[in-house]
Amino acid sequence: MIKTVNETTDQILTLKEVAAYLKLADKTAYKLAADGKLPGFKVGGSWRFKREDIERWIEEGKSRGKK
Repeated sequence: MIKTVNETTDQILTLKEVAAYLKLADKTAYKLAADGKLPGFKVGGSWRFKREDIERWIEEGKSRGKK
């Protein structure tokens, strides 16, 4: 299936969007990303995150918490 531009851009989140999604302060989300704990990548110096990577990260965290 081919994704439209809107479907693709909805899958890429900014730092502010990820912070809001995770109910974190922007500063906390930035620190987690900069420390490599939150899966993201930089584009022109700005953090971006794939929604599917964030959702996988949440699920993996839930699994680790059950051990």
